[in-house]
Amino acid sequence: MRPRGEAFAPSNIALCKYWGKRDEELNLPTNPSLSVSLGNLGSHTVVAPLEGHRDVVVLNNREIAPDSPFALRVSAYLDLVRPDAHFSFLVETANTVPTGAGVASSASGFAALAKALNALFGWGLSRRELSVLARLGSGSACRSFGTGFVEWTMGRRRDGLDSYGRVLREKWPGLRLGLVRISQQAKAVGSRAGMKRTVETSALYEVWPRKARRDVREMKEAIRTRDFAMLGRIAENNALAMHGTMLAAWPPLLYFSEGTLAVLRNVWELRAEGIPVFCTLDAGPNPILLFETGLEKVVREAFPELEVVAPFETHPGTPGKA
Repeated sequence: MRPRGEAFAPSNIALCKYWGKRDEELNLPTNPSLSVSLGNLGSHTVVAPLEGHRDVVVLNNREIAPDSPFALRVSAYLDLVRPDAHFSFLVETANTVPTGAGVASSASGFAALAKALNALFGWGLSRRELSVLARLGSGSACRSFGTGFVEWTMGRRRDGLDSYGRVLREKWPGLRLGLVRISQQAKAVGSRAGMKRTVETSALYEVWPRKARRDVREMKEAIRTRDFAMLGRIAENNALAMHGTMLAAWPPLLYFSEGTLAVLRNVWELRAEGIPVFCTLDAGPNPILLFETGLEKVVREAFPELEVVAPFETHPGTPGKA
């Protein structure tokens, strides 16, 4: 064992969403999904052995209460690899995306933690094995290995060893993502609980897995042919369909805010004017805009607060390799 393990993992935004599990303990999905990484937006994590009777979790330079949901979730994950009951960990994580606000902070967080544990213990795990390990902490964490487009192969095995993130060969240098930070606050209903409620109570959910599988197939074709209009349409429609299944749950789930709706209306107005920009949202209020590099100036004028990411460019200063 080394004195410490350290790693960075990028956040990822699903262009075709994961929503619903066939196995809650192993985080096995009911449908495949496809994401794109957020470059240097993600999580940097350091993990080390600690003398004492409990784990210590530090998030963005602030120690988290050991009985908080965040710390309990991290400790439960560490139980999977803890050498014995008396072994404790210090985990220090810094997020460059809002934590728990629907910008996949748990994905990058658990991916970075899995990589840091691999470095600490010297396991020498492959990317696929790390993807499976990270998935046990957060389903979408399996897509935070590698940059660019990543497909989460849903798998069929009961043990989940064939359910992992696979990096696509295709690159799209001109693709741009624009994060609009509506809220930094953690959402009232986490993705895990929201997903379970949707699956159990939404009458619309029964059609979701079939649509999701079709969207992934068509999205891969849009990527292969570099058809931006097709990519944007599928991504936006897929996100709104996912949120539609949540609204049909009981009690209803609404992750949008007034600011979210204002961004969506602005996007639709821009498209009505002939400007090809699209929007996607995970389970939170913060929209991600999709556009190509030639339109960056126009989109920035419409959204001055936009934080632009170029997923396929080198990002100086990125802490570690994705």
